[in-house]
Amino acid sequence: MEENNNGLGKKSYFYGMASGLLLCAVLIGLFIAFRFLYLQGNVLSGDILSVIFESDSGAVTDDVTTVVDDHTVQKMEAIIELINENYYQADITTAQLEEGIYRGIVDALDDPYAEYYSAEELADASANMEGVTYGIGAYISYDDEMELAYISGIIEGGSAEESELRVGDFIVMVDDIDVQSYNSTEVVMLVRGQENTSVHLSIYREGEPEFLEFDLIRKKALENPTVSYGTIEENIGYIGITEFDEVTLDQYAEAMAVLKEEDIKGLILDLRNNPGGNVSTVTEIARRILPEGLIVYTEDRNGYREEYTCDGEHELMLPLVVLVNEYSASASEILAGSIQDYDKGTVVGTTTYGKGVVQRIIALSDRTAVKLTVSSYYTPLGRSLSGVGITPDVEVDIDWEAYYADGTDAQLDKAIELIKEEIE
Repeated sequence: MEENNNGLGKKSYFYGMASGLLLCAVLIGLFIAFRFLYLQGNVLSGDILSVIFESDSGAVTDDVTTVVDDHTVQKMEAIIELINENYYQADITTAQLEEGIYRGIVDALDDPYAEYYSAEELADASANMEGVTYGIGAYISYDDEMELAYISGIIEGGSAEESELRVGDFIVMVDDIDVQSYNSTEVVMLVRGQENTSVHLSIYREGEPEFLEFDLIRKKALENPTVSYGTIEENIGYIGITEFDEVTLDQYAEAMAVLKEEDIKGLILDLRNNPGGNVSTVTEIARRILPEGLIVYTEDRNGYREEYTCDGEHELMLPLVVLVNEYSASASEILAGSIQDYDKGTVVGTTTYGKGVVQRIIALSDRTAVKLTVSSYYTPLGRSLSGVGITPDVEVDIDWEAYYADGTDAQLDKAIELIKEEIE
């Protein structure tokens, strides 16, 4: 891969230049951020697994302020003075340094899921969870091993669908910006823009000798169709869920109502390429599938446990197959894992991503926010999926070249075969 990367194995120039700033940003940030910002108690769902509302104002305590001693303050002042007097770019603004401070504090956690949100990014994340998207019509996630954002889903009717972009394509550049090590939020903010403007993506695709280049037109905001559905061979229902947003539950309920009217005898639930979403949506869908009992539980660093349960009143009484792959993560792993633990259906495909931790977005007083990993989640049988994922009951690879060439889908074919065996 290094032979074809044009810089894939290296950090971008921007990140090299900024590393020194980020180092001092952590020190400065410990003083400024905790002194002038306080938590307001507004918690939003993003690429997270829980929505928990804080009641405390989060005012700075003595324990926090005593960390910032005279030596620390003097050192920060000295670093700022050195930057003002010696840094080779004279147009660095106070706002830029402040932004770097806050991002630097969160970056110091070395957690791929932790993020600082500017006011614009926070508004964007909120819109995402409401099922509204802007731009090229694609879901974008982050692969911490590759240190690149990638296309995790294609939205029907968007520019991405009209192009030859594929799920699994890694985004190397957006316009003229090298985005290696940019998290998914940062890449999304670059990809999106004013309606009817163009954005250029440089893509790394496994097996291709060179980067692929795409010019896409940003389109008007639209509601994400997060659920697709239909029947296969008359009596097998199919529901695909691309992400668990606020709109997903109603779309899933509508899909099931239509399929039941068509008297389906079995159901295929497709969670492939589903990067996750919020816990309220996925647990509500689980309550329409599982028997009475535990759906998922979380534990924080203090051992506090929160449980999400099902009363079993709407248990699905049909043969069920769940499709997953390496891009199925977070909330989709919760659903597939709980179905597997109850032996409620057969999981088919490849091992899932393995994101077994919970993030919480906590708003600050200036309309910015911090997303922090706050706990781990476990399946009903107590399995942690962090770094492990869900191993399918039936492992089936997919030939993507054949899939894009003629629609051959070995995983879906296996699911149909298993459903037919159960129906018969």
